[in-house]
Amino acid sequence: MLLIRVPATSANLGPGFDCLGLAVDLWLEVRARPNDRDRFSYRGHGRLPDRPDNLVHQGFQRAFAAIGRPAPTVAFEAVNPIPLARGLGSSSAALVAGVALADAWSGGALTREGVFQLAADLEGHPDNVAPAVFGGFTVSAQRPEGGYTTSVLALPPSWRLLFGVPTFALPTERSRAALPDTVHRGDAVRTASRAALWALAVARDEPALLRTASIDVLHEPYREILVPGLRGVRTALRAAGAYAAFLSGAGPTVGAVVSEATEAACRAALADFVGPRGQVLSLRAAGGYTVDGSPPAGRVD
Repeated sequence: MLLIRVPATSANLGPGFDCLGLAVDLWLEVRARPNDRDRFSYRGHGRLPDRPDNLVHQGFQRAFAAIGRPAPTVAFEAVNPIPLARGLGSSSAALVAGVALADAWSGGALTREGVFQLAADLEGHPDNVAPAVFGGFTVSAQRPEGGYTTSVLALPPSWRLLFGVPTFALPTERSRAALPDTVHRGDAVRTASRAALWALAVARDEPALLRTASIDVLHEPYREILVPGLRGVRTALRAAGAYAAFLSGAGPTVGAVVSEATEAACRAALADFVGPRGQVLSLRAAGGYTVDGSPPAGRVD
């Protein structure tokens, strides 16, 4: 009775750790219908079991708890082309799908802003959730009183996006465990300035700024040991003319912003990185999630 489409996302984009994100046109689709018990069927990248502890059901149930109503039992049918545990926001897309379906099922009790706030809280950080909800290029910051403020910019249409997706998975928990607990002041200054420059590059359509704006010292150097070839492919992409080369999310996928003139050479660099069994995806920026259909007639009001 309801169909949601949630875009894949790329987060961090180099120095924007836990704050910058981008929606791309690779879509998780989930159909929802009332059922006598919770069910979950899955087709797409990887394999997921039919268990009610999946992320879509988790988001759905937590949303109804936030609304203050009992969650109905529901059958979800998911079709997912987003590679699992590769740094393209598969887990965020699933959480957003569950929360947003609950919002639609309840007649909009949360609103899109409420979907974002709840999903970001469940995820623990907003960088993937914000673009999945609002689309485009997003900048998110934690409010002093809690929750997040997010602003959205449209990515310039001439910017081309490439992603090299290796065959191996890298769980976010393992990738985060590689990071130090403290950073040097100079690294913090470089990170803040480059993240700000990223936003200006988008706002002013000046992709050349990304050659500086996308260089990270906060997290990528510590994750190189987990992603064989990361340093080499960044160097190769820059030599091929890429404006930006960065670890997508927690990895191991590597993203690049390129021009039409440099796309072929950059694609070749990414193909060398991922090997014959990996994928090189050419994607466009996308909008936020969409929901089609009508809430079940017997929904809880």
